[in-house]
Amino acid sequence: MGAVPRGSGGCGVDGRLVAKRDYYEILGVSRSATLQEIKKSYRQLAVQYHPDRNPGDTDAEERFKEAAEAYQVLSDPDQRQRYDQYGHAGVSGASRGFDPDAFADFSDIFGSLFADFFGGAKRWSPAARRGADLRYDMEIEFDEAVRGLETAIKVPRMETCPSCEGRGAASPQDIETCATCRGAGQVRFTQGFFSVSRTCPACHGRGRRITRRCAKCAGQGLVRRERKLNVRLPAGVDDGTRVRLAGEGEAGPGGGPPGDLYVVLHVKDHPFFRRDGLDLVCEIPVTFSQAALGSHLTIPTLDGEEKIDVPAGVQSGAVFRVRGRGVPRVNGRGRGDLLVRVRVETPRRLSRKARELFKQIAEEEPITSDGPGFFDRVKELLH
Repeated sequence: MGAVPRGSGGCGVDGRLVAKRDYYEILGVSRSATLQEIKKSYRQLAVQYHPDRNPGDTDAEERFKEAAEAYQVLSDPDQRQRYDQYGHAGVSGASRGFDPDAFADFSDIFGSLFADFFGGAKRWSPAARRGADLRYDMEIEFDEAVRGLETAIKVPRMETCPSCEGRGAASPQDIETCATCRGAGQVRFTQGFFSVSRTCPACHGRGRRITRRCAKCAGQGLVRRERKLNVRLPAGVDDGTRVRLAGEGEAGPGGGPPGDLYVVLHVKDHPFFRRDGLDLVCEIPVTFSQAALGSHLTIPTLDGEEKIDVPAGVQSGAVFRVRGRGVPRVNGRGRGDLLVRVRVETPRRLSRKARELFKQIAEEEPITSDGPGFFDRVKELLH
């Protein structure tokens, strides 16, 4: 028996030969195309001719089905080999059984539509949707962010109507099954091996019709309420931190799962400390005499007072590290340090006695004998 020419078709009901387009031609690829090239081409065609993007366009629907059939064959190595050798006749039996696994890479395009295309899977009802996520901006004190905080907040949100329990109807008896989709929420159009499901236009996917609405929620199944929630902030949170409270967003329409609540923190500035990662930074003033002679200083921390030794001859800008007096690591061990920067202050007003003492100090200050002074050296560099 000779091979069947590629592109051959089958017989119609009146006995005439019905031509089928070449699968490579349908996808717009060459016969040597790689699997990736075939997938890329099919993805573009599936997006272009998707029934949801072309409602009522029978030509687009046919192109969509045609491309799906071509992809199923050419993406399978065995079927592609038979097709290359015998044409449509070589895969005529295989193409009747539609394989959803071949289309697993395209779930982002089809979504839940696959459940009805390929049969056997549970239908998804558009009426049951996940609730919206909510954002709550909370302002806290600097030390509250470092130490942690447990507080209560009030959040306005949509909740399931307590009167109708989310049904939207005044009573269970006020709900009728949609006559168009018979409660499925979707209507199916079948042609050949391919089946397309769409949201029911009569009930908008709910699968039911309300004859008398709930007076409290006006048939929405949701009501706006203010909810009091306890929020626990761990020690060490920072400005801009988002704390997620799972399931505390708005209720899902049609009995869907609730969304989440995100608490966004705004930390106030501290009059003395600033934060650098896990470290705290502060600046303390010292007098000329303390800087020259050295001193024992008592400094504040967020945990109480701490003493540090400032050595004689310290220069302005010197930094001293106090271990373990910084910010705790969020949900972890250890904490940062406190960095104390010294600022030597020049007195603006002097008493007569202090002025005389500074004159005596100036006379006693050592003069280096290894060359010109600082300003003389600067002049030399500039010339």
